[in-house]
Amino acid sequence: MRTIIRIAKLELSTLFYSPIAWFILVIFLYQCGMEYSSILENAVMSQELKSGFNTATFLTARLFGPSFGFYPRIIGKLYLYIPLLTMGLMSRETSSGTINLLYSSPIKVRSIIYGKFLAMMVYNFILLLIIGIYVIAGLIHIRHADAGLLFSGLLGIYLLLCTYAAIGLFMSSLTSYQVVAALCTLVTFALLSYIGTIWQDIDFVRDLTYFLSISGRAENMLGGLITSKDLLYFLLVIFIFLGLSIYKLQAGQESGSKLLKVSRYVGIVAIALFIGYMSSRPRFIAYYDATATKTRTLSANVQKIMHELGKNSLEVTSYINLMDRRFYAGSPRQRNNDMARWEPYLRFKPDIKFNYVYYYDSVPGNFGRSNPGMTLEQIAQKNAKTYKADFSNFMKPEAIRKIIDLRPEENRYVMQLSYKGKKTFLRLYNDIMVFPSETETAAALKRLMVKLPRIAFVQGELERSIEKTGDRDYKTLTNEITFRYALVNQGFDVDTVSLEREAIPEDIAALVIADPKTPFSNEALTKIRQYLDTGGNLLIAGEPGKQAILNPVLEPLGVQMMNGTLVQESKNFSPDLVLPYLTPVAAHLSKAVQRAFEDSLVVSMPGLAGLSYQKKSGFKVQPLLMTDSNVSWNKLGKLVLDSADVAYKPEEGDEKRSIPAALALTRNVGGKEQRIVVMGDADFLSNAELNRYNVHTANFVFNTAIMGWFTYGQFPIDTTRPRSEDTIIDQTGDGVGHLKMLYLGVFPGILLFTGIILLVRRRRK
Repeated sequence: MRTIIRIAKLELSTLFYSPIAWFILVIFLYQCGMEYSSILENAVMSQELKSGFNTATFLTARLFGPSFGFYPRIIGKLYLYIPLLTMGLMSRETSSGTINLLYSSPIKVRSIIYGKFLAMMVYNFILLLIIGIYVIAGLIHIRHADAGLLFSGLLGIYLLLCTYAAIGLFMSSLTSYQVVAALCTLVTFALLSYIGTIWQDIDFVRDLTYFLSISGRAENMLGGLITSKDLLYFLLVIFIFLGLSIYKLQAGQESGSKLLKVSRYVGIVAIALFIGYMSSRPRFIAYYDATATKTRTLSANVQKIMHELGKNSLEVTSYINLMDRRFYAGSPRQRNNDMARWEPYLRFKPDIKFNYVYYYDSVPGNFGRSNPGMTLEQIAQKNAKTYKADFSNFMKPEAIRKIIDLRPEENRYVMQLSYKGKKTFLRLYNDIMVFPSETETAAALKRLMVKLPRIAFVQGELERSIEKTGDRDYKTLTNEITFRYALVNQGFDVDTVSLEREAIPEDIAALVIADPKTPFSNEALTKIRQYLDTGGNLLIAGEPGKQAILNPVLEPLGVQMMNGTLVQESKNFSPDLVLPYLTPVAAHLSKAVQRAFEDSLVVSMPGLAGLSYQKKSGFKVQPLLMTDSNVSWNKLGKLVLDSADVAYKPEEGDEKRSIPAALALTRNVGGKEQRIVVMGDADFLSNAELNRYNVHTANFVFNTAIMGWFTYGQFPIDTTRPRSEDTIIDQTGDGVGHLKMLYLGVFPGILLFTGIILLVRRRRK
């Protein structure tokens, strides 16, 4: 060990005697300062402009990594510096002839390699200290900064630097020309970045090449997640290249056969690949989430679901259609990316089995549009050629339909989960995220273990339809399979019931009566009252002008829809668009609604009737939504929207006060809490309002929370985490200007001046 340390000291002395080491430190310090100042300046500007930050994510992560922060910007430059440092480690010895002296000395070859590598580890640590300056700055500038994420990122960067150094050391041992060694090092970096993209359609080879790939290896650590497979990757790559370096030097001393020498190289690589392959199997991976609120780990509720699955087999079968525009995302070349999406779940259940079924079939709206005159099979063959896929691996439409009929799923890329004889679909969605999030995945998993809550929508009196996509209907909310927030994708089942022809099911979670346009028959009213008497949950949504239809239903509840229409003053919108605010009672429906309440979001309700209620009805009545008495009022008489501005006229019976727009009613029936919601508007659930973009509303979270309230919190799955505390930067624009002078001028200047003095003094000696 003393010999290794002595060699390391000598190498460091030689390194710092050269201007190149000081030059790299100065340039690296300047670039770090420039990158950090730029990111900090943009963040402070955003804060001062009141743009705010997404408090569901860390400000620390935004400024430092893993996607576009300080860390990844720095990593993108590290590979340029290391070859300049390592190119002379061994080639200098070879070109000067001192290698022969080393061979003839009693020093072991491995001591030489370990000593030089130790010198690079020390230099890399100096580079890390430079990065640490800005980590400390981040801890100072960001209030309640996430220290765990910051130090996890430093670990990833240091391991990457040491890996680069090991590669550079080996390349330097191959040639006596330093420039050639540097170029070879850069080429090796490129190969290790590229190798993870080749032979990805061959299962076993795909795993090996993916393991060898250095691209993105530090990303988990930059994001605060430390895994044993990532740690072992860096250690194994270092082991490979240090071992190759040792064998290369030993080959210069020995006269053994070429076969023996080659077998050594192959052996060390094979051992590392075997260890790496086994260590990357899900059951052998250990994890540590260094983030403050454990954002890199499944939320507590989802972890509970994974544990409830137990040791029973869970199978995920992906059905991937060659004709689907998302085929590439499910192609064999993307298999490792798919595994990366499932890795958080494999962490808690490593025995999940994955199957992939490839087929071709028509997709609604796509067939023949851009390929006129071609048959389905001809188009599929063309697509296979484009994707460089073997067409023989794809099942024909008639073959896949014998196994499963995916036409109700529109023949889209879909995953089917199977567990203890039950099956359910996990879908891809038409949004920017595309793949299911933790919430949708957890809902699908839980559907396999519990009796599904069913929401029944009354039909027969011209109520809103759950099958139509019109502005006033409810397909988006209920069963639009391409919409991630639809009830069917959040763990619910939806159904319809005709009160004239059938009884109300006893096992439903809630009954929904939405804007009936014809009066209920006596038989239908009797069924509704019997359902209420037995403690059934109910949602009633009315509209202005329908008071006579719904008030008989509401009478036993002690609630009535007020005569008239609520209106609201607005410079931009029609007066019948009322935006009531959430009450503290509504905020307790879910954590998502709680955050909407804290952010003062509103619910959009075009065409709203006010509600009145009596407290002696046997129900506990609490308002969920209230209008703003300053800008809204109840207008009696006919509301004409295409005339002049609607004015408040108390002489005509208009009433200006805060009026309930939604009420929650509860009582105990048979040992269970009965839950009822009454709304003065039915449009808040509609397709149009869920797609409204000109007002920032809480309709999505409010609607889902109501349905979840009816299931007593069973669905949707709550995957929220505690709010991040690092949402404020203790810095101003003027302060950033001063910091830039410090980071870009003072610090590099001090280091440059120190380096010049030391170099001059050493040359004089």
